[in-house]
Amino acid sequence: MRHDRLGDMRLFVAAVELGSLSAAGRKLALSPAAASARLHKLEKAFETRLFERTTRHLRLTEEGQLYLEHCRIALQAVDDAELALASRRNAVRGRVRIAATSDFGRHLLLDWLDAFSAAYPDVVVSLTLSDAVASFLHEDIDLAIRFGMPADGALNARRLAGNRRVLCAAPAYLERAGRPTQPAELAGHRFVLLHTRDGLQDGVTLRRLDAVVECRMASGQAWETNDGAVARAWLLAGRGIGFKSWWDVAADVGAGRLDVVLPDWETPAADVHALFHRRLLPLRVRLLLEFLAGRFAAHDQGQLPIT
Repeated sequence: MRHDRLGDMRLFVAAVELGSLSAAGRKLALSPAAASARLHKLEKAFETRLFERTTRHLRLTEEGQLYLEHCRIALQAVDDAELALASRRNAVRGRVRIAATSDFGRHLLLDWLDAFSAAYPDVVVSLTLSDAVASFLHEDIDLAIRFGMPADGALNARRLAGNRRVLCAAPAYLERAGRPTQPAELAGHRFVLLHTRDGLQDGVTLRRLDAVVECRMASGQAWETNDGAVARAWLLAGRGIGFKSWWDVAADVGAGRLDVVLPDWETPAADVHALFHRRLLPLRVRLLLEFLAGRFAAHDQGQLPIT
């Protein structure tokens, strides 16, 4: 058993990340029977269960969660050692799997990844764009860029930038439907709304001095989508008023394609974070994280006032 403990650790971590022992076996070129036998031997050696098994899911036990944390540290140390030996110059190479929201990913991140690739041409990128928060225990993701702080405290998070969220609409729509001057006037407008895993995002909290107003954006005649880039396109087309992160619409506001609605009222911030589940990141992932942090710092307009 001990002659291939690292192989067993890789199988265990892969099963956690993919959510399936058979999928982990396929990734490591093992048959389902072989993968199951190796995991059984691993649990027998430790005299403890690492997973609670159901017909559809694997769920880590408390002991399994503890073992997962140490396995990732050990495997990362091995991977880094092999990477260092692969080149005398410790060249940066390999695949980075990154996830981001759809609008930010298409609008800014693609260009930033091109610039990173120019600096590190031997690094290849797998990019997942989705407005749903990635499940890091069941998706093979190294790094995710998200707006707001996730509820999952098990993930490591690094704040990258501030982010103001705004109500906005195309000038043509506001000329046609009227420009709200008070939160109560939102009731007569059409909206572009985003669906997330938490449901339809049709509520917004507005603050000015000591006043706090909870607004509901009527969904009866709203255009709805689960894709932030589509929502932005509909806003530009004059479909209604939407609630967007400043990072997604700053260029449009600056160019006059969108106007901020109720600019004197503030909404709760949703700062930009990088999320990752490994405490020891591969060199290529660490370099990408630092590169993105530098880009955010250079372009951080999240706290700038909009007039």
